[in-house]
Amino acid sequence: MAIDRYAAICNPLLYLRIMTKEKCLKLLSGSYFGGFLHSLIQTCCTFRLSFCGSHQIDHFFCDIPPLLKLSCMDTSTNELILPIFASIVAAGSAIVIVISYTSILRAVFKSRSLQGRRKAFSTCGSHFICVILFYSTVLFMYLRPSSIYSLQQDKIISVVYTLVIPMLNPLIYSLRNREIKLALRNVIKTFKND
Repeated sequence: MAIDRYAAICNPLLYLRIMTKEKCLKLLSGSYFGGFLHSLIQTCCTFRLSFCGSHQIDHFFCDIPPLLKLSCMDTSTNELILPIFASIVAAGSAIVIVISYTSILRAVFKSRSLQGRRKAFSTCGSHFICVILFYSTVLFMYLRPSSIYSLQQDKIISVVYTLVIPMLNPLIYSLRNREIKLALRNVIKTFKND
């Protein structure tokens, strides 16, 4: 989406030439390949563990950190690999997003039209909010040191990034709609008056 926003704002006349069907398929294939490779590495590292105690995961879904807590063998290799590969995956997509939004901001600030600036910020704002919400929870979940690991915190954070943020996405993206903005203002006024 960051690349799509970049093409739409920085090169609007060339948008259809830049965002071809082939380019979209390549971007989609690249993100699926990266996700698959990361999952494969984590799965292989998890399969080498042995579990001799309880096989009940105290979590909402089967995730790597709770599995490491259940293992009865040394998990230091896994605890090293998890943040390294999570960092690579997160950094790869974050770099693309940062470069895209830096170029977008540069183009927006060069624009002399106030209405054009507002439209550009409106177009990018919702995506940027969703990216910040998602990345902040995922980075907290997977890149914090194991010394401050807490299963209860993990449960809460995992619910936020797997359920709450995806449920908020439609609301955030619809905030560009005037009727939604008006309804939201009315709800806020009602809460303030109560």
